[in-house]
Amino acid sequence: MSVLRTQSANQAPAPTRMSYLRPAIVMTVLLTLATGVVYPFVTTGISTAVFNYRAEGSLIRDNGVIVGSELIGQNFTRDNYFWGRPSATSDTPYNPMASGGSNMAVSNPALDKAVADRVAALRKANPQSSPQVPVDLVTASGSGLDPQISVEAAQWQAQRIATARGLTLAQVNKLIDDNTSSPLASFIGRAWSTYLS
Repeated sequence: MSVLRTQSANQAPAPTRMSYLRPAIVMTVLLTLATGVVYPFVTTGISTAVFNYRAEGSLIRDNGVIVGSELIGQNFTRDNYFWGRPSATSDTPYNPMASGGSNMAVSNPALDKAVADRVAALRKANPQSSPQVPVDLVTASGSGLDPQISVEAAQWQAQRIATARGLTLAQVNKLIDDNTSSPLASFIGRAWSTYLS
């Protein structure tokens, strides 16, 4: 009888539901604070201090007024500007809140019609250019927001811009060269031109 009494006195109390829930709740709160509050504030603070221009969205200013971002294209339609890739965003072109591709397959008749319409419009606006329209002027990028065009696309539009601005073709080509970025490590990817800045 004494043996049984000793064994029952040494046994720990049975765990309760709260003893299981308390560590889970504490860890959830701690990790939420660490990853949802502390980490974002620390990374934002460091990036703002070290890479301020990039951290604020690579904004382009003209006399102190924000006119765009290096990261998002704009819908230029006047003859004196470079025209970028078509935007796949719905309603408003280059809307960053609706970023995404058109997701149309190459077999989709709607894509064929859209490309044919874009080619016709570009040829009409650029009659002095080659009939072969660069593909990036008629197809949207994966994000639908890209501000870059190929060097070929910029050169294809050069005569129209030179005429509209009263410049020589050589002056416009120099602007293209001055705003062209080389491929990564000189061989990965393609050279591209930013037409917004």
